[in-house]
Amino acid sequence: MSALSIGKLAKAADVKVPTIRFYEQIGLLPEPARADNDRRVYEAPAVRRLAFIKHARQLGFPIEAIRTLLDLADNPERACDDANIIAQEQLMAVESKIAQLEALRAELRRMVATGCQGFASDCRVIETLSGSAS
Repeated sequence: MSALSIGKLAKAADVKVPTIRFYEQIGLLPEPARADNDRRVYEAPAVRRLAFIKHARQLGFPIEAIRTLLDLADNPERACDDANIIAQEQLMAVESKIAQLEALRAELRRMVATGCQGFASDCRVIETLSGSAS
């Protein structure tokens, strides 16, 4: 793969150009080389690194966790204990969110099941949301 412009990198990694600039600004992507016309020039490793970041973000990893994971990826001779800890923490966060969503679903199902057939003044949905339903 030859050198890529920021637009071609964005297309290759399926992200937007501002996302690449943001990741450079916060240090997840290294500053790229510059062409004679001062445009950014990226090589194949940037595509792989950006794909790594994108996948980690899709899994919900926070930026600092991604920074640590990238550091581990950049230093393959290091033990991966930190990666295991980070993955475990993210799994716990996802499981917590799932539990919250399941509770929300149950409450919404109760609201929908009680519904409203008459006037808004007797609406169980409105009562539930205002906290006055038992």
